[in-house]
Amino acid sequence: MRAREWSLLVLLSVLWGGSFFFAKVAIGELQPLTVVFARVALAAVALTLVLSLTGRSLFRSGVPWPSFIAMGLLNNVIPFSLIFWGQTQIASGLASILNATTPLFTLVVAHLLTHEEKIDGTKAIALLAGFAGVALLIGPDLLIGDDSGFTGQIACLAAALSYAFAGVYGRRFQAMGVPPMQAAAGQVTASAMLILPIMLIVDRPWELASPPSAVVWAALAGLALLSTALAYVLYFRILAAAGATNLLLVTFLVPVTAILLGAAFLGERLELRQSAGMALIGLGLAAIDGRILVRLRAAK
Repeated sequence: MRAREWSLLVLLSVLWGGSFFFAKVAIGELQPLTVVFARVALAAVALTLVLSLTGRSLFRSGVPWPSFIAMGLLNNVIPFSLIFWGQTQIASGLASILNATTPLFTLVVAHLLTHEEKIDGTKAIALLAGFAGVALLIGPDLLIGDDSGFTGQIACLAAALSYAFAGVYGRRFQAMGVPPMQAAAGQVTASAMLILPIMLIVDRPWELASPPSAVVWAALAGLALLSTALAYVLYFRILAAAGATNLLLVTFLVPVTAILLGAAFLGERLELRQSAGMALIGLGLAAIDGRILVRLRAAK
């Protein structure tokens, strides 16, 4: 990649890593589903405006709304809800580490649901290393009966699994001829419509003891406009310029931002075993990416 693509990749990792920080701040005063709705609704407005500036619209004949609804459910509603609820139980940095397992789950889902992406020896090594890291992260909490930490971590892992299904499902949009920006706007718009009635029934936000503070409103704006709308624009630009394999590198960088923000502003600290678990997951991601193995073989 050129310097421009590297810069965009680092910026994307900061935006996505920041989403865990913004969410942690927002759920301090709001219920998780309310934060999910705010994130997708504000992002939908922003991306729809971007589409209108390019002369496109979601509200015309031929727009694949059933696919947008399915993608919105798998890529936004389910994982956002699980991650934000999980963050009521665990630190934002730990949630970001567990979210980094998404490529590992994608290997399994693609192996089961596609004919062309099967698990080979290298990918098997990646899975073993990655899931060993997961076991190191959640195993002690399970053994000591820490239900809050364990359930929060399981929620974040379930979100990563949902992202994996979304990644496999979302490949159909290219075959359908749906422009990437339209797919992004369509899924967040569908997500807002899906989560709205659920949020109203479950969270009943009008019963809040007091309105959200200015800090929470700022966190919601950052979550929706920076970590969702702008992040999608960068995501598709990097994908077009550098390809999916290079884009995978962002997975290594997202936890770094989340951990640094959590430590600097939220007083969070990772335990030694959590750092070791992150290292094993990173080793698995490195094996998926393949570059390190290629260079090691070339050096022999």
